Amino acid sequence: MPIDFTHSEHPRVQERRTQHPPKVSDQLRRDSVSARVNARVGLGITLVVGTMWCAYIFAIIALLSLPSAIRSGSLVLIVAWISSNFLQLVLLPIIIVGQNIQSKAADARAEATYKDADAVLHEALQIQAHLKAQDKEIERIFALLRDQEAKKTS
Repeated sequence: MPIDFTHSEHPRVQERRTQHPPKVSDQLRRDSVSARVNARVGLGITLVVGTMWCAYIFAIIALLSLPSAIRSGSLVLIVAWISSNFLQLVLLPIIIVGQNIQSKAADARAEATYKDADAVLHEALQIQAHLKAQDKEIERIFALLRDQEAKKTS
């Protein structure tokens, strides 16, 4: 009684063997010189502006114009200073810092998920190898039983 099973590997298993976990650098466009330059400039500015040091500098710049806004006595100018100068200048780098932290956490989670999936795949391959070994032993036992049955009937 042979065991009727043929393992067929999922196409994604073969595909995964040639890939690595996705990285931010993999997402950068490389199709033209201008796209590469724009990506580098944008990333560079984001790295500089997305620091708490930049937030401190922007806060100082914004605070330099605060006395003028207060001296004007105009509520419109004071509200405009708060919304335009202070909030926009200071919150922008702080938000970028927060997004960078969240991005690093997301990258770490993605890397861990990738490693977990790779481990599960490895375990599944081990299970398949174990089942193959068991199938061989079961076949051997069946052969012995058939031989014993044949000896009894002859």
